[in-house]
Amino acid sequence: MTAETQNEFVISRTFDAPRDLVWKVHTEAEHLNHWWGPKGFKCTVRKLDLRPGGIFLYYLQAPDGTDMWGKYVFREVVPQERLVFTVSFSDENAGVTRHPMAPVWPLETLSTLTFTEQNGKTTVTVRWVPHTATQAEREAFAAGFDSMTQGWTGTLDKATDYLARIQQR
Repeated sequence: MTAETQNEFVISRTFDAPRDLVWKVHTEAEHLNHWWGPKGFKCTVRKLDLRPGGIFLYYLQAPDGTDMWGKYVFREVVPQERLVFTVSFSDENAGVTRHPMAPVWPLETLSTLTFTEQNGKTTVTVRWVPHTATQAEREAFAAGFDSMTQGWTGTLDKATDYLARIQQR
């Protein structure tokens, strides 16, 4: 076990939707703009190039008007099964920046999302670890699990609500 995998954050959600739809909602800008980000945040996708080496560049606006940019760089894309990507805070030009409120946060984290379907329901599991991080950054990541759980729970709640809305159309 490496130092990074010792600090692995894992969260899952089962959606009442088929895997092909859940995949689209997680990988298409027209869907992500409606739900991506913590509760109360508004997302605007600026770029989404879903291929190894491609990027997902997005802008989040907090309820208090604070804004922040984020970026994924895709490493692996297996349609309807798995996404692997590095995650970083960013500027509008896709340059890597420090976390705006946590200067010791890892510059990059590594995420793996898996999509599994059973009986018409799809489980998405997020695995998240610090990537090329210092000891202090790994410690900051581990100390942030409660906050990450809160943020991811809100984000996944928004995805659940969005999926329910678009399936009623």
